[in-house]
Amino acid sequence: MTIPLLEYKPSSQNQRVAGYEVPNEDTPRIYRIEDCAFDSEVQELIWAAYRQIFSEHEILKFYRQTNLESQIKNRAITVRDFIRGLAKSETFRNLVVQTNSNYRLVDIALKRILGRASYNKDEEIAWSIKIATLGWNGFVDALINSQEYQSNFGDNIVPYQRRRYKDRPFNLVTPRYGNYWRDKLEDARYKAGDIKNFMELANSIEIKMLKFTPVNLASVEIPDMTRDINPQGIPVSINSSANFPVR
Repeated sequence: MTIPLLEYKPSSQNQRVAGYEVPNEDTPRIYRIEDCAFDSEVQELIWAAYRQIFSEHEILKFYRQTNLESQIKNRAITVRDFIRGLAKSETFRNLVVQTNSNYRLVDIALKRILGRASYNKDEEIAWSIKIATLGWNGFVDALINSQEYQSNFGDNIVPYQRRRYKDRPFNLVTPRYGNYWRDKLEDARYKAGDIKNFMELANSIEIKMLKFTPVNLASVEIPDMTRDINPQGIPVSINSSANFPVR
């Protein structure tokens, strides 16, 4: 039995209020597939999707989803399906999903998929229950199939941060893991002088017992170290009064 989404009261954030701002350099650029007439423009749309879903911290050519890219270039799938594929990819699961709690995953997914921050703690709890019951893939489907996503981005628009007029963009402030995971990695790292590492080193040392072999002193041969005092060769007489030539 699927647990329904818990009810929560949305807060009045800026994306829920009609704006009267004049467009400027902080206004997000909107990428639509119907505006892409050339291959270079489609490539810009693809990288915009990578920046939005993978964030600036995880964009590497090694993580590219070439199969999805080929389908979006051929118009075989919509932009919404491309976003769905990126969020469900094995790369995203290894980089983000496995290194975060459900609460932080909700915060990351709302910012990257719906383009807004979570309203409050009640919304984080409600969506975290969805992750626990449906899994990550089911949670992604619930967000992308929601009315909020459809009304703001539809099938052909890459998600973006809605009405970003203050602070830094989401893709710069949501690294792939939080402080608690970084602290966990720090605790597992070797630290010079740490008593825990010293005890591990001491326990890993293999103690070798010394074996003493008894020796019989009667069988020890001592070499003859006495000097021969008998004169050898022809004795030479030295006259102390002899004169030496001086030059």
